[in-house]
Amino acid sequence: MPRILFYEPSYRRIAPRIAGLKGIQPILMDAEGKCSLDGRALAESEIDPEIGWAGSDLFAGPVRAYMIALLKAPNLKWLQSGAAGFDNPVFAQIVAKGARLTTNHSQAVGMSEYVLGTVLDHFQRGPERRAEQAKRHWGRLPFREIAGSRWLIIGFGAIGKEVARRARAFGAHVTGIRRSAGPDPLADAIAPPERIFDHLPQSDVVVLVVPLSPRTENLADAKFFAAMKDNSVLVNIGRGGLVDEDALLSALDKGKPEHAILDVFRTEPLNADSPFWLHPRVTLTPHASAIGSGLNQRTDDLFVENLKRYLKGEPLLNEANPEDVRAG
Repeated sequence: MPRILFYEPSYRRIAPRIAGLKGIQPILMDAEGKCSLDGRALAESEIDPEIGWAGSDLFAGPVRAYMIALLKAPNLKWLQSGAAGFDNPVFAQIVAKGARLTTNHSQAVGMSEYVLGTVLDHFQRGPERRAEQAKRHWGRLPFREIAGSRWLIIGFGAIGKEVARRARAFGAHVTGIRRSAGPDPLADAIAPPERIFDHLPQSDVVVLVVPLSPRTENLADAKFFAAMKDNSVLVNIGRGGLVDEDALLSALDKGKPEHAILDVFRTEPLNADSPFWLHPRVTLTPHASAIGSGLNQRTDDLFVENLKRYLKGEPLLNEANPEDVRAG
């Protein structure tokens, strides 16, 4: 009878949906990191789950205690993560134990809407419009259109594709950067990573959504920014380590890119004295692009489906390649 380690709020939300599944034992972890089974408090040595579900709400809860419990579990066989990436070293440690890891792309909807919303706000001069309204000034401001613009999406996986879907609906031309060759119905063109510099000079919007790895760390550096188009916009919704932040600040002061939309940073929370907070060419959010109103529902749906598959011995959705996980 497999034990499943749940963060208690996640479990309460889906309990009615898994009540009919036979042969599972829910272990509940509360906000303080303490665990119980059928209302009985468990000692650390008694937890030992076979399955872990790190739902999206866990990452604002006792995530450290939860991951420690998984790492100490001798019989752990599968972790369903609420995250899209697996660059955190804890995932490599879990895979090294022989456990399977499945990831979550439920953030793609919210993140893609975030990208379109923030780019639109910049193109349509949202801050200036709001300032004009506050002054009660009838100022008619011309704006840039997405229609006819060229977008370069670096990392054309689940999230990148959803960004492309929405940008193309506005009439944008989309080039996707990914390692696998071949056309994609959501892109006007697909190119390999070594061709990025061929496309930067023509791209009005450059979106970073590639995973962080030794290959992609500091991908956006001084050379990258110098190759960008005048009046271009950089959007980073991937990882802070993709960007050389000192080089970006210098590039913004030179006007290329014209503007940066940043949801992720090397140090989070961002230091209070960071120049990004008040930079006039920066739109900044606190790693919040994914937390749309439908995130929990989509994340729950994925876990319930994968749990049913696991119990039946069927293939799991979004299973990560162990070699990729170990490589970070």
